[in-house]
Amino acid sequence: MAGLTRYLVWLWREFKGEILVLPGRSILFFGAAALLALPLVVRHPYVLRVLTMSFIFAVFAASWDLISGFVGQLNLGHAIFFGVAAYTSALLNLHLGLPPALTIPLGAAASVLAGLAVGIPCLRLKGQYLSLATLAFPIILNGLLFLDIDLTGGELGVSGLSRLASSRLGEYYAAAVGALVLLLIMWKITDSKLGLIFHAIREDEIAARASGINTPLYKVLAFCLSGLFAGLAGGFYAHYMRIAGPSTLSVLTSFQPIIWVIFGGVATIYGAVVGVFVLFPLVEVLRVAPELRMLLYALCIVLVLRFMPEGLAPWVVDRLERECPRCKEHNAFTRRTCRVCGTPLAVPLEKGQAARGARSGSVPGTAEGGR
Repeated sequence: MAGLTRYLVWLWREFKGEILVLPGRSILFFGAAALLALPLVVRHPYVLRVLTMSFIFAVFAASWDLISGFVGQLNLGHAIFFGVAAYTSALLNLHLGLPPALTIPLGAAASVLAGLAVGIPCLRLKGQYLSLATLAFPIILNGLLFLDIDLTGGELGVSGLSRLASSRLGEYYAAAVGALVLLLIMWKITDSKLGLIFHAIREDEIAARASGINTPLYKVLAFCLSGLFAGLAGGFYAHYMRIAGPSTLSVLTSFQPIIWVIFGGVATIYGAVVGVFVLFPLVEVLRVAPELRMLLYALCIVLVLRFMPEGLAPWVVDRLERECPRCKEHNAFTRRTCRVCGTPLAVPLEKGQAARGARSGSVPGTAEGGR
């Protein structure tokens, strides 16, 4: 009993010190908790369907952010990972009778192989050439689907797959828990030494190579990791929709995660999640005005990017948190000193203070202003 009490005290301290200390993390944590508890209040099948799809697409969008946002390899053909996993899971389930618990990981393994197939030929390509090359892969594969209609189903795809769970509620929690675990893994990857290497390659590949980093190896690894997580999302999608069709390899499927990530915030992981959970339900809400649906959708994206060029999530975080000028740790906007090193944090000036500082040629509170 004493050991359990000590563990609970330690858990509370970790939760308080790592989650509650920052507003951004608190919003994400309580948002995830609210989504997990939502079916206890709302069990409408349509609402559960929209949220289940949002969880799946959040993983898909975050996987694009991993390769394009963190490594700087602009992938315009991300649908190849999604589609390969969807078709692999579907064919294994339909022809071999394997359960989703096996077909989804096997589909993700096929996506990793697709990542190798895309990453190795594109090692020497950069910029727009890399983007166009990656765009070609899903288009080519989409054409190959029609060479054996008996196997792939042609335009109709492969249907009649096993469900993720026996009920809508079970499918919702399978997608929700799976998505939260995968998103946490991606976040930990980007926050590790590997994430620092990805950042270095994105900022200056020549300098990274000069400092001893095997950049070709890490770029291929990034493609494989991105393919792994996108493949898991594709497998979940195929079994949830119970079909894998050519739409999983379409150009629209490749561009959707780009829109979601840029809207939510690039190179953040959580920005991709925010983008999906705002834009995907928004499309469904706008069905009340079908003639203006896409116009209003596009207008919303344009307005957010006009006034929040770095994305919705970073814009909110920048107003709720402040970075320490010394140790670069983030702090709540209510703090006046850094929670790690104790350095005084810059306090936003009032209009009167700013005006007096401008007239005197210095800012009050600085060394010049003090003199």
